[in-house]
Amino acid sequence: MRAVDIIQKKRDGHALSKEEIENFISSYTKGTIPDYQAAALLMAIYFQGMYESEVSELTKAMVHSGETVDLSMIQGVKVDKHSTGGVGDKLTLTVLPIVASLGIPVPKMSGRGLGHTGGTIDKLEAIPGYQTELATEQFIDLVNKNYMAVIGQSGNLTPADKKLYALRDVTATVHSIPLIASSVMSKKIAAGADRIVLDVKCGAGAFMENREEAMTLAKTMVNIGHALGRKTVALITNMDEPLGYYIGNGLEIKEAVDVLTGKGPEDLYELTKTLATYMVMLGKEMSQKEAETLVTDALLSGQARNKLKENVKSQGGDVRYIENTELFLQAKEQTTITAPTDGYIRHIDPKMIGQGAMMVGAGREKLGDTIDHEAGVQLHKKRGDWVEKGDKIATIYHQKQLKKDVLTLVSQAFHWSNHPVSKKPYIYQVITAPTE
Repeated sequence: MRAVDIIQKKRDGHALSKEEIENFISSYTKGTIPDYQAAALLMAIYFQGMYESEVSELTKAMVHSGETVDLSMIQGVKVDKHSTGGVGDKLTLTVLPIVASLGIPVPKMSGRGLGHTGGTIDKLEAIPGYQTELATEQFIDLVNKNYMAVIGQSGNLTPADKKLYALRDVTATVHSIPLIASSVMSKKIAAGADRIVLDVKCGAGAFMENREEAMTLAKTMVNIGHALGRKTVALITNMDEPLGYYIGNGLEIKEAVDVLTGKGPEDLYELTKTLATYMVMLGKEMSQKEAETLVTDALLSGQARNKLKENVKSQGGDVRYIENTELFLQAKEQTTITAPTDGYIRHIDPKMIGQGAMMVGAGREKLGDTIDHEAGVQLHKKRGDWVEKGDKIATIYHQKQLKKDVLTLVSQAFHWSNHPVSKKPYIYQVITAPTE
């Protein structure tokens, strides 16, 4: 089976067989197919697309290109959550403790941040002492004991995806629904969960900026999940402005704890409840109404917050930071930005806010950059709010002297209107079953 024949077949718009996909992925992972031929296939897929059956086979081939995590020693139905990434997205930190507190195991493997979106592992490491590198046996033991543990991603999961992702980045083939969907789902399936809830971000701060593309991606991933024996639900959620009011690692932990004590912002609170509800529906196989009641009770009773404290303690973290979240507000300098005019906030550009936070140390421009867990941006107003000239609209937390371009970037992220501006929905659509 020659690589050139597989490339030509896809170039001409034909469906690849299971054997052709398996052969290509296996050979590329082993290094017997060179990058230039893999790049040619990626470009053919970019232009010709793939049928659902092809995407499922591609995902399966990437899953089996390396190790898979065996979670069979964890009792019960394991439920995982994945977000396609956004600014201020701290939903893993709010949702997992709720679900775990209801007796549903949530073994979570998360990544680090790169660019203007933060990683869950970086955020948790803002808690002094929190250990994200655990042996597999310890990870499984913690989930069996506490129903929750969070660790960094294993080095040899889906090596084919790692190679292809790096190649996509330098060949302008990143923005391809089949390639994005197979990349996300291969990692989720290799990580061993029985059920998967996907948070597909849509808007100016998301990878998918328009709803039509977000819908196509969500449907494709749900179809893959079901085809590979994983019941999957996808929520298409709004990322036209940062989620919540805090952007930055320690700052986002603070806001996550606020949500678990009933004090968090409306957008973050509502998304937390909804995502947790769908995870509970899958984990306990119950109706949405029943699941929502359990989730609400877990939040209002303090049960979810106690579960987070239990997790932090069990992974070596300083629980005092959960009991007193003001400990996260320790940056040496705080620079306030005020409104230049009266008016309604029409739009807050999430990418500009995320880039501003990254530039003061809350994110990485390249792999290997050091994270400042105390740095970031706090918003004081959101879309639709009325603001008078001179009102505080944002605070930048930083250690070193603030560069003028950071101040300009965050200031220019705010756009104004003389007329009232309506809020956008937090959730656009939920996809619960395979679609044609």
